[in-house]
Amino acid sequence: MRTPLSVVIGAGGTGGHIYPGLALAEALRRADPDAVISFIGTERGLETTLIPAAGYRLHTVDMIPFDPALGAKRFLLPAALLRSGAQARSVLRTQKARVVVGMGGYPSAPAIVGAKMAGLPSVIHESNAVPGRANQFAARLTEHLTVAFDRSRAHLSGGERARTVGMPIAASLAALDRPALREEARRAFGIPEGARVVLFNGGSLGAARLTAAAVGLAARWRGRGDVHLLIKTGPAALAETRQKLIQAGAGTAGHPHGPDAGVRPVAQAVPYLDRMDLAYAVADLVVCRAGSATIAELATTGVPAVLVPYPHAPGDHQTHNARVLSDAGAAYLVPDAETTADRLADIVGPLLADPARLAVMGRAADPGHHARAADLLAETVIRLAGQPTTAREFTP
Repeated sequence: MRTPLSVVIGAGGTGGHIYPGLALAEALRRADPDAVISFIGTERGLETTLIPAAGYRLHTVDMIPFDPALGAKRFLLPAALLRSGAQARSVLRTQKARVVVGMGGYPSAPAIVGAKMAGLPSVIHESNAVPGRANQFAARLTEHLTVAFDRSRAHLSGGERARTVGMPIAASLAALDRPALREEARRAFGIPEGARVVLFNGGSLGAARLTAAAVGLAARWRGRGDVHLLIKTGPAALAETRQKLIQAGAGTAGHPHGPDAGVRPVAQAVPYLDRMDLAYAVADLVVCRAGSATIAELATTGVPAVLVPYPHAPGDHQTHNARVLSDAGAAYLVPDAETTADRLADIVGPLLADPARLAVMGRAADPGHHARAADLLAETVIRLAGQPTTAREFTP
């Protein structure tokens, strides 16, 4: 009887690392329906909810961020890596793992350390144009490197041997037909007839800067029937944002009319977007952060964008990510400090009035390998699973 393929994926912290890990898990299951997939993360990040909700087992280890802002605590990092690496090695033993994958972010580093301790083959995937600290470290522990963007190679130890596979994205986005799904999407979000849609997407938890600018823009455009703003706030900011929209006379989800009689809502706020395929299908333009997953999704789906990189991202990697699209003419890049309602009105207004320009932007992005990235990465993992381990306890 064949021993099932067991793969452990290190992913956690933010959705930018977790969702690609889940996309890889889907691809592995497509390639081998009997595969046993589990994850390693910490108790701090979104993995504690997103991974179990997707039907996968999450093992947690004790790890601290690779963050200089920790001050004196950063000197605890080597000890934390050894401790969490040993915990990960125990997980790998329990799972009878054949291959370990690190998707980046500090929760994935212990998985690669544990693989090194156990003598198991491992592969890392770097999703950002400029690698994060965790993968810069992990790249020294494995020969197998994959990247989402070619420009990552120059910043990664051993980058010359890295394979560009693209950014793993959900199958629903990899095969998205925006025109075919648009009417369903407009009904799902209750978009008024004839209104052009701007999606504000601040990432997994929302972005205060983008939400504030969106509320200001809604107030400025209140009463317009040809524009609709769909604002993803994150759960924490939902109630406050809806109240501000009501006060501005712009309306909001759950409140079909603003305080002025006869005024049609120009905006709605939602806490989360469970169906990103519907969100991208309904959007004529997206205003968003520049996480690597978002960049890959925009490039693949062909949605034009205004990108506002998170200014405190390590190594300013979101700005480098954004340039993948802005250099191609597929997006505008606006610094966070300059992102106000007035600035967005000057950019977004003319774009919405020029559908031909939006179409040109949508075609300008190079979709690269992103639509196939999960399958390409899965191929690498399955190939490595055929290699013998060097640890006796892991020998079948």
